[in-house]
Amino acid sequence: MFTTRPEIAGTFGAVATTHWIASQVGMSVLERGGNAFDAACAAGFTLQIVEPHLNGPGGDCPIILHSAKLGAQQVICGQGPAPAAMTVGKLKDELGLDIVPGTGFLCAPIPGAFDAWALMLRDHGTWRLRDVLDYAIGYAARGAHVVGRICATIETVRPLFETEWKTSAALWLKGITPGGLYTNPDLAETYARVVREAEAASSDREGQIEAARNIWYGGFVAEAIDRFGREFAALDTSGRRHHALLTGQDMAGWRASVEQPLAGQYRGHAVLKCGPWSQGPAMLQTLALLDGLDVAGMDPVGAEFVHAVTEAMKLAFADREAFYGDPDFTDVPMGALLSAEYNAARRALIGREANNEFRPGSPDGRAPRTDYAAAVQRAGALTMAAGTGEPTVSRLGASGGDTCHIDVIDQWGNFVSATPSAGWLQSSPAIPGLGFCLGSRCQMFWLDETLPNGLKPGKRPRTTLSPSLVLREGKPWMSFGTPGGEQQDQWQPIMLARMLDHGFGIQQAIDLPSFHSEHWISSFWPRGAQPGKLVLEGRYAPAVLDELTSRGHAAEMGGEWSEGRLTGARLEADGQILAGANPRGMQGYAVGR
Repeated sequence: MFTTRPEIAGTFGAVATTHWIASQVGMSVLERGGNAFDAACAAGFTLQIVEPHLNGPGGDCPIILHSAKLGAQQVICGQGPAPAAMTVGKLKDELGLDIVPGTGFLCAPIPGAFDAWALMLRDHGTWRLRDVLDYAIGYAARGAHVVGRICATIETVRPLFETEWKTSAALWLKGITPGGLYTNPDLAETYARVVREAEAASSDREGQIEAARNIWYGGFVAEAIDRFGREFAALDTSGRRHHALLTGQDMAGWRASVEQPLAGQYRGHAVLKCGPWSQGPAMLQTLALLDGLDVAGMDPVGAEFVHAVTEAMKLAFADREAFYGDPDFTDVPMGALLSAEYNAARRALIGREANNEFRPGSPDGRAPRTDYAAAVQRAGALTMAAGTGEPTVSRLGASGGDTCHIDVIDQWGNFVSATPSAGWLQSSPAIPGLGFCLGSRCQMFWLDETLPNGLKPGKRPRTTLSPSLVLREGKPWMSFGTPGGEQQDQWQPIMLARMLDHGFGIQQAIDLPSFHSEHWISSFWPRGAQPGKLVLEGRYAPAVLDELTSRGHAAEMGGEWSEGRLTGARLEADGQILAGANPRGMQGYAVGR
């Protein structure tokens, strides 16, 4: 099979990310003696510079790792929770909102990315913070290559920046051109100052990292965030201006946490995901449904495969909406949702024809509470508003959740799968002097605190960020993931099924045409749904589209290279490390030897 690039193979190490510069930064760390955790941190901070439209220092970062030293896997939760002042009463009763805005200050959680990287570096890395941050500081100070999508994103929000978010205009409307270089001296100085103050506070590696965490969440960074949120009211997708609810006190009281990953089974492999504070378990539910079907007997680019996977995802994502939420605040029936009995009953709902109803189940006899009709209405209203002269989604900065991903395997058998996101340049106004903005993940809450994903202070919003790690015979085998918001746990099971059911390699599985559904309720503002909508990548045969349409799918053909931004790396029993990356968008790359 022709692939757009080789699946690289070696024995020393591999790094695959959504940007070639970050991949090479990670490989540089491995070549200089660092381990996978050092490399992932350096690559992650670099992605904030080279993909600022997809992630930033004020965003989030869930990580799944395997430590060869511990012989165990961990999840590092870099998903910050809602601030103390963010209550249903504040947004719904006092401010008159019926949905959390998708941009601006009201949707900003506590920024989680910095502490997630720092915690992993402290506990598992070997490098000092200065050496890890040196790459990002260098690119921010001396210039990073501008990919075309950065400029395209800036243009969608140019009027907003020019008229409302003046601090963002100062940072991003300064002659940035595709293929050129841009600098972010404020961010370079922010990270350089963190390093200086951390080194002044401690002489040892772990002490410096701890000092940096305290500086970020209790020092000048938190102070600048607190001050700007109080002084400036930002226009958001509600069409009104609001001050921030996030405070320095919120930041001072939070740190990233370590958890055990959630595991599911597929074709004799253990698939590890983050808990139900993420959408990751929906992938496990999808795989549990497919595990009882003859996927290997289906054409991997045929209509039967697309139909079966789509119908399974519809059921899994309906359960996501009905039952997932931060398990520290809600009792998620995860055992029942992944049980053989529940999935056998749900699998029986998959027929030859598409079912375009919204069908959450009743695990442990629980009744689902969802409002699908309202979501369909919101999606329709947004489509109509786009042509009425009202502010459109793009003009107000709302994003469908594009993101970054990092996979690393080193010579010692350490694995990292990380999906940093949010704090996009278009999510909220840039904070003066810091060179970055806050995230918008709290838009994923419902303004009903009795729902599993209902807003409460200190609660994690149910994020779409979803890294993956796969074990074969109990040993770490593959790290993989993708940007894509709602699509993350659609494209990933498609890739894995093609590998385990059809024998494709990473690069082959990535290059094959993919698809996604928009049937269920979106996690992103304005929380719409489009019943039965199924988008095929343009390289599918027309006959596949025709058959899916005849089966009742609201199917359409997208662009030829439009579905998926997957990367992955795996370690085989003979010691070979293999990796691949998505060619779509011409940014992702895998490197290794």
